[in-house]
Amino acid sequence: MNKPRQYRGGFEYSGSLTLTRELRQTSTEAEAFLWDRLRNRQLLGFKFRRQHQIGKYVVDFYCDKAGLVIECDGGIHSRAQIWHHDQNREAYMSGLGLRTLRFTNEEVLNETERVLNEISDYLTRRSRAGIQKGKSR
Repeated sequence: MNKPRQYRGGFEYSGSLTLTRELRQTSTEAEAFLWDRLRNRQLLGFKFRRQHQIGKYVVDFYCDKAGLVIECDGGIHSRAQIWHHDQNREAYMSGLGLRTLRFTNEEVLNETERVLNEISDYLTRRSRAGIQKGKSR
């Protein structure tokens, strides 16, 4: 039996709701562009959330059913300090059993089909794995 994941964090992270709302209102062009393709179960019927809090972190996109986090990274993510923060964040997500797919803003805007195919491939693999688990019971 799968242990339920704690997403919102505890009391110490309770102020993050304001942050998530602000982030939704100030999305980058790439985030808004990708959200238009993920929202309303448009991609293989999977539900995605935008600017979703997981523990002390806020992720760009999250699909609970697939255990998938998607991040759109701007130029700031190439800085060493931010890179280390991203590594700690990925380790935290991995510890929860979540997979993180990272794309640069340029990839999202200029290589949209490849990005969507990569996400779709992961979702398809997860979906097949879930079906196989269900058959083995």
